[in-house]
Amino acid sequence: MIHLPATGERSRTESTGTYATAPGGDLGGGVGGAPRGGAPWPAQVIGLLQAARPRQWVKNLLVLAAPAAAGVLTHLHGALVASSAVAVFCLASASVYLVNDALDAPSDRRHPAKRNRPVASGLVSAKLAAACGAGGLGLAAASAWLLAGPKLGIVVALYATISITYSLRLKREPVVEMACVCSGFVLRAIAGGVATGVPLSDWFLIVASFGALFVVAGKRSAELALPGEGGAAHRPVLASYPGPFLRALRLLGASVATTAYCLWGFERAGQLGRGHHPIWFELSIVPFVLALLVVELRFETGRGAAPEDLALGDRTLQILGLLWVALFVAGVYA
Repeated sequence: MIHLPATGERSRTESTGTYATAPGGDLGGGVGGAPRGGAPWPAQVIGLLQAARPRQWVKNLLVLAAPAAAGVLTHLHGALVASSAVAVFCLASASVYLVNDALDAPSDRRHPAKRNRPVASGLVSAKLAAACGAGGLGLAAASAWLLAGPKLGIVVALYATISITYSLRLKREPVVEMACVCSGFVLRAIAGGVATGVPLSDWFLIVASFGALFVVAGKRSAELALPGEGGAAHRPVLASYPGPFLRALRLLGASVATTAYCLWGFERAGQLGRGHHPIWFELSIVPFVLALLVVELRFETGRGAAPEDLALGDRTLQILGLLWVALFVAGVYA
């Protein structure tokens, strides 16, 4: 049985703008559209949207990787199906975040930044977040099934199962917990191919898998470097990871991902032959490798605990990303 963290009566604090939680309160519904002792419903709706973490939805663009590489996005039907699959994964990931925040609220309150999350701060009750998350996961799985049949539905269900199991137990198991986080990236990449009927090449799966390992190992390295309660005190499994071990994992992930991408680029150019500008695929290797090196530098200097912040806030990475996209699109669609 899942025991959700209890929250109680809340008072608005002037210094942080969050809700302080006092034990023993009641989360039941009250009169006037607000829970007893809680925030009004409009504030809770906003809190739910914040808990869904829209900034992290950028990860769901991985769903477009396989359809883009296959060149199906120029067809209206393929583009619509791929875009719908992205929306399905946005719903699924947002729902997972809601359930995770409900389960992790006690530990989040000990984190200097995460304690301001809507559930941890008491703005949104754990029960409400868990209920909305569970409903959203069911809707996401059903939508995936209707969109592209049972295969996509299974991918979404597998993503939800691994994510919830991770929060309940597997996040305490060294190495296994990183594999669970990596699987979220890989399943997103697989979902795009499944939704649009694009066969997934071995190189594609290797790049996705080891690229995910590189990112997750870097995330753990940056978290380990956080001072005080922001590091191992908040995520106990970090104490199991020596710094050199995580650095070796980053090296392994980056090396295999780079090798597989290079082999894919040269193989794809050879398949297209002359007259189709195959040089674009080889040229796309340059920004790909440079981006990996820049990300590794960020990890080595203690940044990257939130990879989405790098994607949305690092200008160098954004320029390299745009250059890679331009070369990749030229190779596929020129």
